[in-house]
Amino acid sequence: MSEKTGYETVSVREGEELNTTNLKNFLNEHFPRLLHEELSIKQFSAGHSNLTYLLKMGEWEGVLRRPPLGPVAPKAHDMKREYRILAEIQPVFGVTPEPYVFSDDERIVGSPFFIMERKRGEVFDTSFPPHLHVTPDVCREISEEMVSKLVELHSIDYRKTTLHEISKPEHFMERQVHGWIKRYERAKTSEIREVDQLTQWLIKNVPGNAVSTIIHYDFKLNNAMFSSDLKSMVGLFDWEMATVGDPLADLGVAMGYWIQNDDPELLKFGLGKPPVTIMDGFYTRRQFIEEYARKSGRDVNHIHFYLSFAYFKLAVIVQQIYYRFKMGQTRDSRFSQFDRFAESLITLGNQAAFDRQE
Repeated sequence: MSEKTGYETVSVREGEELNTTNLKNFLNEHFPRLLHEELSIKQFSAGHSNLTYLLKMGEWEGVLRRPPLGPVAPKAHDMKREYRILAEIQPVFGVTPEPYVFSDDERIVGSPFFIMERKRGEVFDTSFPPHLHVTPDVCREISEEMVSKLVELHSIDYRKTTLHEISKPEHFMERQVHGWIKRYERAKTSEIREVDQLTQWLIKNVPGNAVSTIIHYDFKLNNAMFSSDLKSMVGLFDWEMATVGDPLADLGVAMGYWIQNDDPELLKFGLGKPPVTIMDGFYTRRQFIEEYARKSGRDVNHIHFYLSFAYFKLAVIVQQIYYRFKMGQTRDSRFSQFDRFAESLITLGNQAAFDRQE
């Protein structure tokens, strides 16, 4: 979540250092023009999952992305797959960062990794940078751009890429529901009362096959970068979960992250401070969904299923992070309360499912 270059960089966190000598030799081999430049490494301060670093050699900059420390869930944090996704999508969807080089030689930084373009622009999460003058009209325009870019992504013909070779569009949601339930079981650290009710409802209510599209599957405001006037998106990051599948699953995940001002406190403050989407002018989830339906022409009558699943999926991700913290695989204190946040998301998933039926 952290290659967004509008965020601050910090000194590399203890225990997350890279082997500078090995990395410098690798860069000299792949970028020979940098042979006589010194290597500077900083770490992006945001993000809860993959580790992301800013590399500088003279005037050149690149972003290195590697998996988190410790054991990871099967098929998660696949750097080679994400690199391939970027290579396929970047030529047809310009906000995607250009990938430069991938390596599976774990002697270099301790894991597979890739290096990609550093984009520049404005990134915001819980607040806007103080130099920006943000009005409700600006917030509305940002909302519109988020919808437009999601619709644009879903309009790309994936058959003109090779993504179908690493995706299985058929029965996508059925596999997603069962797959994320299995992930939850592997990462479970305690019993949460409402899990069984939610998972059984999801299994029984899986929608039929939809027309498949490329989906980002982690589409949210703090994964996007905007131009200095905030009128256009210039970067979209964190393509780890991207695949070919049901576009409404992408919309559901986006809405799972899209917090509005009248949401319950447990949702607004689950990851710390509330995101800027609680401010006047930003679309509500209903407005976002309706604008997506208007621009894409898709039927969104069953969006409650996708939102319920999105909350469950996010709960699993949060639980996986908490599992790593509890097992001592990461010492980042930000994760110490993630078990409570996972439980809150399970509650929200049930509300999205069952409140709709009343």
